[in-house]
Amino acid sequence: MRIEAMWDEAADTSLGLPFYASTGAAGADLRANFVDRGSVVLEPRARVLVPTGLRLAVPAGFEVQIRPRSGLALKHGITLPNTPGTIDSDYRGPLGVIVMNAGTEPFEIEHGARIAQMVLAPVVQAEFELVDALGTTARGAGGFGSTGRD
Repeated sequence: MRIEAMWDEAADTSLGLPFYASTGAAGADLRANFVDRGSVVLEPRARVLVPTGLRLAVPAGFEVQIRPRSGLALKHGITLPNTPGTIDSDYRGPLGVIVMNAGTEPFEIEHGARIAQMVLAPVVQAEFELVDALGTTARGAGGFGSTGRD
């Protein structure tokens, strides 16, 4: 599947396009691409929009999901608060990643650092229909925790 990409003005193109770190990787790594080539220190509990320097043309019928990198989450508490973030097929603006420090120490996001991964996924749009009653199930209206501890 092909995704067209273009660089924002003043982006550091030497960082390269998103890439898969291994042949079996589901997500392509995204890098921080700061116009000033600097870095940002993210304090605990803080969040920041990190630019990637990219714009994408996601094919119709698909979305790009933006997900955290597990190593950053485990080692530093760095996550994405709106996981997974969605890039719709009709969006053509700058691709930014909302990064949050859920850890206990400040974390420096350096220019070029791998900050997230993106996964291409198919999208099915539903047709909603108003009805008088919903079909029944064994679970019924049981909500959070209603299916037990296991």
